[in-house]
Amino acid sequence: MNKRSTLTLKAKPAAADRPKLRASHHRDLKPALQTQFKADLKPDSLAFALLGAANAVVQVRGGTALPQALAGVFASSGASPQQRGAIQDIAYRAMRQLGRSEALTALMTPKAPEPLVGALLACALPLMAAAEGAAAPYEEFTVVDQAVTAAAAHPDAARAKGMMNAVLRRFLRERQDLLKTALLQPTAKWNYPQWWMDAVRAAYPQDWQGVLEAGNAPPPLTLRVNARKGTVDAYLKLLEQAGLAASQIGPQAVRLAKPVGVQLIPGFAEGLVSVQDSGAQLAATLLDARDGMRVLDACAAPGGKTCHILELADVKLTALDADPKRLQRVQENLDRLQLQATLQAAEAQDRGWWDGQQFDRILADVPCTASGIVRRHPDIRWLRRKSDTLQLATLSAKILDNLWQMLRPNGKLLFVTCSLWPQESEAQAAAFAVRHGATRLDAPGQLLPAGGAGQDHDGLFYALFEKNA
Repeated sequence: MNKRSTLTLKAKPAAADRPKLRASHHRDLKPALQTQFKADLKPDSLAFALLGAANAVVQVRGGTALPQALAGVFASSGASPQQRGAIQDIAYRAMRQLGRSEALTALMTPKAPEPLVGALLACALPLMAAAEGAAAPYEEFTVVDQAVTAAAAHPDAARAKGMMNAVLRRFLRERQDLLKTALLQPTAKWNYPQWWMDAVRAAYPQDWQGVLEAGNAPPPLTLRVNARKGTVDAYLKLLEQAGLAASQIGPQAVRLAKPVGVQLIPGFAEGLVSVQDSGAQLAATLLDARDGMRVLDACAAPGGKTCHILELADVKLTALDADPKRLQRVQENLDRLQLQATLQAAEAQDRGWWDGQQFDRILADVPCTASGIVRRHPDIRWLRRKSDTLQLATLSAKILDNLWQMLRPNGKLLFVTCSLWPQESEAQAAAFAVRHGATRLDAPGQLLPAGGAGQDHDGLFYALFEKNA
């Protein structure tokens, strides 16, 4: 329904003839957001992209992960690949600057706007205040016009189009003073919840600012060269021939100077390379799997580490994951790279799936808060709660204890997590070693997110254990 129902002073019709109010119109109910509403907007317009991104932001604020929210927006809007790219870009910008946008909105509005209106502002404001040194992606007055057009096209925001226009134009007039005031708030300056900033500062008192800054930077596109099909030097030459600048930042890791779609990456479809963070590429080497070994990759999806292990050695590998749908992604990666593994859908803390034969090597990339990969998933900081750390650490401990029983004597277990919180990483590793009398071998420990000429990786933790005979 494109227009809201209107009331008149005429005699009321009989109850049976009275039009039924949509649930979100009822005076006793909070508005039910119409995230599936298809607005009458030009598909190639900025307004279309803004509204799509705002719908995704609303869902994130309701507890949905951004990739899932975007998938729903793409499906319901019928967006083309190009339109999807614009929606996704705006949504990710909004997530990275959400703290600042919400602080600015609070300064310019007498009360909190309705969710979709607030989300539209959170999508528009970052387009009008690009990061220092970066060019604005759109003309400012175009953003204002298209944001108002987007609001007018949706029943959950139409009544606020005048407010939207006034707020955005005020920002243009008073930008300097508004930003100066907003940035006095830590959540606006750093774009993280307060508890998150407190946790980073407590864990890394010398490095906390760099950790937060790294999480706000767009991630690089890093590739893993398939050792079965070529060398890094040969692939760098292939990239040069394709006009793509790149550099080596790890044994098989190549970072593109500018991210491109996978369809434009030379040799991707043929399995010459895969997309994988350089820090994550350490796992297969540390595991030290050798030809003929039985290897378990627990919590394997989407399969990057699974495939890397198989690229380096001829092993009998079982890829375990609780989600059958996510295992399909593992199979797709195996097929593209022409590799083979046994896929098993089961919980890593359970034993019902295990055939009783112990493994020579186990990779335990356990569930965590994912606090080390927020530059790739900026919505995580807004989805997580402080209490999640303890809950996930408890689950991970159960998984590690269970997998340890499946490791043969003198075998190795590599514990990996993409968390920054010591409770999920170093404290977990130390407690595990004590519980099982495990020998701890050399491994990097905590890697803080970093970018630079010779390295560029997410925040990860590695601990390697050997089972005494």
